[in-house]
This record gives sequence, C-alpha cells and structure tokens, in this order.
Amino acid sequence: MSGYSARRWAAAVTFCVALVFLIAGAARSRLGEVEAYEARAPTPLELTPGVEAAFPRESYPPGSLASLVLFKRVRGVIVQVFHAGPERKMTVGYNEMQGVPVTRAWRAGTLAGGDVVRVRLGAWPSGLYFVRLESADRLIGFAPFVIRPRRVGEYRIAVVMPTRTWQAYNLRDDDGDGVGNSWYARWKIHTVTLGRPFLNRGVPYNFRRYDLPFLHWLTRTHKQVDVLADADLEAIRDGSVLARAYDLIVFPSHHEYVTTHEYDVIEQYRDLGGNLVFLYANNFFWQTVKRGNVLERTKLWRDLGRPEAALIGVQYRGSDGGHHKAPWIIRNTPAGRWLFAGTGLHPGSDLGEGSVEIDRTFPASPKNVQVLAEIPNLFGPGFTAQMTYYDTPAGARVFAAGAFRLLQEPLSPQISRLLHNLWLHLANDNAPT
Repeated sequence: MSGYSARRWAAAVTFCVALVFLIAGAARSRLGEVEAYEARAPTPLELTPGVEAAFPRESYPPGSLASLVLFKRVRGVIVQVFHAGPERKMTVGYNEMQGVPVTRAWRAGTLAGGDVVRVRLGAWPSGLYFVRLESADRLIGFAPFVIRPRRVGEYRIAVVMPTRTWQAYNLRDDDGDGVGNSWYARWKIHTVTLGRPFLNRGVPYNFRRYDLPFLHWLTRTHKQVDVLADADLEAIRDGSVLARAYDLIVFPSHHEYVTTHEYDVIEQYRDLGGNLVFLYANNFFWQTVKRGNVLERTKLWRDLGRPEAALIGVQYRGSDGGHHKAPWIIRNTPAGRWLFAGTGLHPGSDLGEGSVEIDRTFPASPKNVQVLAEIPNLFGPGFTAQMTYYDTPAGARVFAAGAFRLLQEPLSPQISRLLHNLWLHLANDNAPT
C-alpha cells in the first residue's frame, strides 16, 4: 500500500500550516486571504489495508474493454462492477462505496502487482461506476471510473466529476519514502500521478460527503445527464462544441484543479450562452499541466490574470477545515425569487449549513452578480461566504453555492426544492437529442 511507518505517521499528523497571503495587503487573519498550506498525513482509516487496483484512464465509453491494473499481490480475487448513485443501501464509512451491480461477480484468481484484469463494460448509461474487489483473505478494494456518453451531447446536461482533484487529495505513498505523493502531504511536491489507487481502500477522499449526495439526487429525481471526467473536458476541441451540446454544465463537487484547456472551454461555453452551476466552493483555483499520467500544480489562476471570480461569480476566500458551521442567510434579490420559490423561505431565513471552505465576490466578479445568500463572518470578521448568481448578455446563467456542503444527506426539502428550481431555470431541455 504505502510506506507510512507508525513513527512517521505520528510525527506528520501534526498539521504544519503555513499561511501565504497572495493579495496585496492581505495579511488580515490567521486563515489567510487565499490558501492555507498544510502538511497532512493520512488517518488510520485511510490506511486500512485493501486490494490496491486502479484504472489508468479517468473515463471509458460504454461497451469498451477497460484495463484494471493491480498494484500489489493478492490471492483469490473476486471482481464485480457497480453503478454508484442508484443504490438504496446507505454508505456508512469513508472507505466504502455502495452501488447497484451491473455485472455478475467473477473470479480473477491470484494476481501480482502489475497484472491487468480486463473489464468488459456494458451498454450502460453515462455515470460513475466502480469495480469492487475482494480477496480470499477478505481484503476489499474499490476502483472508480466514469462511463462517458458515446458522443458529446447525448443529453442536454453534463455533470463533471472532479477526477483530477480527487488525485490531488490522494495521499498514497507511491515511492515508499513515508510521505504521501501529493502536495497536500508536503507542499514542495508539485506533481501527482494519475491512474493510481486511492487510499481509503480505493475510495476518493471525502467521496461520501462531497460527491455522493448529488449522485443520489440525480437518480432519485430521474435526471438523465452526460457524466464527464476532467479528461473528457480536455478532449473537447473548444467551447462551441459544448455550447452546441449542452444547455447546462454542473460541477457538483470540489473542483479545484483544472488545466488551461479546461478553463478555456468552460469560459468559451459561458461566453456563448452556456449555463453553469457550481455546488461547492474553491473551484478553478489552481492551473495544472498534464504530461502523460503526471499532473503538475503550477500557479493560481488569479495570479495568471484570470481570476476565477470572473467566471464563477465568486472565488476562494478561506478555509478552517470544517471547525465552524453555520446556515446561509437568504438576501432579497431578483434571482432569489425563483431560486427559493416553493421552499417556504424568505429574506432573512436560514438555509442549510455551510462549512470547510468559502468563496466570496471579488472586484473581478461580474458587475451584475447577485448575492443570493450569505454566511456572515463564518471564520471570523471578513470571512463571509456568499452564494451568487449572474447572467450575461449572451444568455448565460451562472450559480455558485459559495461554501462547502450545501448538499448533505438526507437532503432537506428546502435544498431539494432549490436544486429543482435551478434545474428548471438553467436546464432548458433535458430530452435526448
């Protein structure tokens, strides 16, 4: 699995937070104006032994043959493929995935590190899937992957999973030196390797809290969408392809790391009138460069003259790791009238509970941006989270939640209705083309 020793883990579990203030005159708080850099060691739960396997690609078309690579010898492996989201069984732990089986279980036998299991994918709908592996000695592992649509625009709505941000937060110790191979383990590290197993027995970091609630909502409200990975956005020629294919693109989770091409095609899509929804905070924060299967973190987009607030409406303000939690307070805005319609809420009402990381408007935000709701001073004076909406002359409509964890299961009736209203207002047509 990894080269973490008990001694090194105990030494590293003390967080080393170096606050970096990147905006002029920004040394205003212990939280920092832009980013708190931390050296993090994996928890004992993350280090739970499991079957270590991963797909080298982020997504596959339906009906294709995918290669699942083993990273460590294991005896008597049983393999089965599941669809994540439609299941009714509750996901309890952070190192498990539940789903609806789409294949029978089959025996792959004893496998060594580097061995490949060929997985025949069916004509399944686009979505997030995973392989579950169980060994003869009861070790379990998971290997998630996206089934992309056969062609861009099978449905008029796309949902983009944060497949590369998942790997940025993956603290797996690939080289056995006792430190995770991610900049979240040691900030002087600038690269992560794609296509490797996640810790948590193969489950992406915080998947149950950050990603799963929206997948459940999609299924339970019978939404039909194209599900994409970061690699699929990168494969799009330009924003006009997206604009012809989709009325709405949703980023349902924490989508912090994007390449220049990803940023370009989404910005072009917005400029051509495409609608966007960002359901978490701290999106499109860092520029990355992909070379082969290596992803390099380079610079903040705002330092490259392309502040994310100009696209999203808000941008990252701070984080406290989830220590403070509070509801959004609804403000009186024109867009709020349709967004909160049918919720029973009104200006001054509390909505949900935000935490972990927050965004707010900046000078680069569109001039007509509306602050729909706020969490005032969540992390201290001046650290206010802002939920926003703006539209453009080209017809684009852009919503941003402005903080983590708007969606928490079980979803409240108010949050469910808010999502329904977003869908009605921003998704012009969800019928197959």
